[in-house]
Amino acid sequence: MTADEGESAAPRAEPAGPRRRDGFRERGGQVTRTEAFVDAAFAFAVTLLVISFDRVPANVPELITALKGIPAFAASFVLVALFWHAHHVWSRRIGLDDIGSVLLSLLLVFLVLVWVYPLRMLFLSAFAWFSEIALPDGMEIPWGLEIRGYADIRTMFLIYGVAWSSLGFVIAALYRHAWRRRERLGLDLEEQVRVRGEIATWLWVPVTGVVSIATTLAVPDPPPAWAAGAPGLVYFLMFFSGAVGALAERRARRRLSPAGGG
Repeated sequence: MTADEGESAAPRAEPAGPRRRDGFRERGGQVTRTEAFVDAAFAFAVTLLVISFDRVPANVPELITALKGIPAFAASFVLVALFWHAHHVWSRRIGLDDIGSVLLSLLLVFLVLVWVYPLRMLFLSAFAWFSEIALPDGMEIPWGLEIRGYADIRTMFLIYGVAWSSLGFVIAALYRHAWRRRERLGLDLEEQVRVRGEIATWLWVPVTGVVSIATTLAVPDPPPAWAAGAPGLVYFLMFFSGAVGALAERRARRRLSPAGGG
């Protein structure tokens, strides 16, 4: 089979539709089976956030204890929704349903279903710590989670950092996959610039994860009171992701525009 034949045999992206407000043209007009599966898997991940406690509260004190877990559930829900929305937006913008995008989408599902457990545990312990429900040593946390010391917290931060970094890398890989197929997709200059910006933005996710992992390993055991939550505070660096994406877009625009010699 020749290269031309292989290209023609590959699944074709849908023709570009109207321009979206984000600068991309609509290419994913129809929901594919892969996207439907991803949606269902993310819904199941959200369900796992709330069904893995022992039982329904039987009295008011148990109800109050359970309600203390709501902020952790809300924060976990927002982060799961963040990655679901990222995949949804990618699907609408790009519309690819080839083997590469399917494999990356399935990898995203796998990582989310693994990540949901350390995510829930980390936020339960974090909100317990912030609200002074208990101290890091021997803390008793809503919904039956027990932390026996900083070694447990360190393990949670390490697992969370690896999963968080992997999820961000997969979203960046989806946009990189679109970049490699930009000619077949017919991406115009503005869309190519935005794709480069999205790649940089989502690569910032594993950067924060790696910094958090390094911070986790650097904090001594037992830690000073101010340092116990330092690996979690690293994730506030995500507020710079917009600036990282904007910088990447400016560089891409200079390189790709005819005036820039691209």
